[in-house]
Amino acid sequence: MLIIAGSLQVEPAARDSYLSDCGQVIAQARAAAGCLDFLLAADPLEPGRIHVYERWESAEQLAAFRGSGPEDVQTAAILDADVHRYLIAGVEAP
Repeated sequence: MLIIAGSLQVEPAARDSYLSDCGQVIAQARAAAGCLDFLLAADPLEPGRIHVYERWESAEQLAAFRGSGPEDVQTAAILDADVHRYLIAGVEAP
């Protein structure tokens, strides 16, 4: 299993529009083979920050989904990104 997590920075005034435009991408990801969870969410304290959280069964399934990639307009709106891939060897209850 792997997790993609981190944050994106967009113009604060554009964040809600950006997230609204990502609705179809989120739905497509959640329907993709191997996707266990996919979420882009507004940070409650920082107006331009968007949290990224994805959970995938395998790197191959993630790569198959990523082949389509974000639209150019979405990519252009990102001012900064701090997103990392975490490989998970085991899962335990909290």
